[in-house]
Amino acid sequence: MTPTAITTAGPAPAARFTERYLLDPAVNADPYGYLNALRDHAPVHWSPMHRAWLVTGHEQVMHCLRDPAVSADRVRPLMDAVPQGARDDAERAFMILSRWMVFNDPPQHRRLRQVFQEQFAARAVARYSAFTERATRAMLARRAAPGRTGDITADIARPLPALVFARWLGVPQAHAPSFWYWNARVGDLVLGAAQEESEYRTSLRSLVSLEEYLAGLVAERRAEPKDDLISSVLAGGRVGDGVSGEEFVGMLTQMAFAGGETTGNLIANTLLALLHRPDQLRAVREEPELVAAAVEETLRLDGPSKMSIRTAARDTVLDGRTLRAGDRIFLVTAAANRDPARFPDPDVFDVRRTGGTHLGFGFGAHFCIGAALARLVACAVVGVLVRDYPDLRLEGTRHTWQLSLLNRSLTALPVRY
Repeated sequence: MTPTAITTAGPAPAARFTERYLLDPAVNADPYGYLNALRDHAPVHWSPMHRAWLVTGHEQVMHCLRDPAVSADRVRPLMDAVPQGARDDAERAFMILSRWMVFNDPPQHRRLRQVFQEQFAARAVARYSAFTERATRAMLARRAAPGRTGDITADIARPLPALVFARWLGVPQAHAPSFWYWNARVGDLVLGAAQEESEYRTSLRSLVSLEEYLAGLVAERRAEPKDDLISSVLAGGRVGDGVSGEEFVGMLTQMAFAGGETTGNLIANTLLALLHRPDQLRAVREEPELVAAAVEETLRLDGPSKMSIRTAARDTVLDGRTLRAGDRIFLVTAAANRDPARFPDPDVFDVRRTGGTHLGFGFGAHFCIGAALARLVACAVVGVLVRDYPDLRLEGTRHTWQLSLLNRSLTALPVRY
């Protein structure tokens, strides 16, 4: 008998990492496998392709969110992206952006944020709970009759947060179409969707129009206060004391922009997650208190924001890598929120998950000031759909996502109600 040859294999070679463009349509559609591989390869990685540091580990992202050497002041890179032909429209628009809290570091950030702190507290926004549920049911009654097909994004996920936020801010219903058009175009600028010179011009002019409109609304509320955010802040006496009138209006443009987009995406992504997972949907239906947990798990697993952009204010060392002053830094929370060093079974959607701090709303000084309102609206919409539509199901299996570096946004969510 011929003896059988026995060979002893050495350790398998490490899989070779190949960098991919984050706006590649395939990566944009399903980024998590690639982001997991990137984090496993190096949680702090210099990307020549993006000319930025990609920070993907939970610990490393948390460090950056605490580190004063990592700056939120990134108006200049936005300005640099504007085509030369649109620069004439840019000066005033970028002066407005420079007043946004998200583009300021402490102590400026803290000074600006304090103006709105009371109005955004959970106890302050809780009084909108009943209105939000009534508005949700009324909107669904018009658009989502049981048995008909529809699109959750268009029927409820986008218009309902816009309705609630406009009322909270104090925008009259008659002004809503212009108000939300300007907001959408500002989003094109801030989120990088504007590419052509004409798109940049439209976005820049829309930001100026939004500021002019809100300045007029502030003047009206000074003369005749009402039950809304602007009136409440003015009554607090900080405008003219803690911040200037121009700073206040500039920050209102940020509030207006952020008010609808993120919450709408959170609603749609939560419903997609539940409808894909019948066991999780069943658990939420049986225990309605799990609606809030489903929203939180979506913020972790497939939230409306994939990353935020920062700049190194000075040379600093992170995970043994030297980041030079002026370097761009992408804080990839979508990867950090699936870090196995922080979350057991990180790629599993589990409405009973406990422990672990997700970064879906950021962390620390830049924790999203509107988190309480976003949670309230998302829980109201998801709760009504889960409870009142027992036959709700997905129509089709293919879903498309808007091409965006920062946002995680479905183009549509077809369902049968």
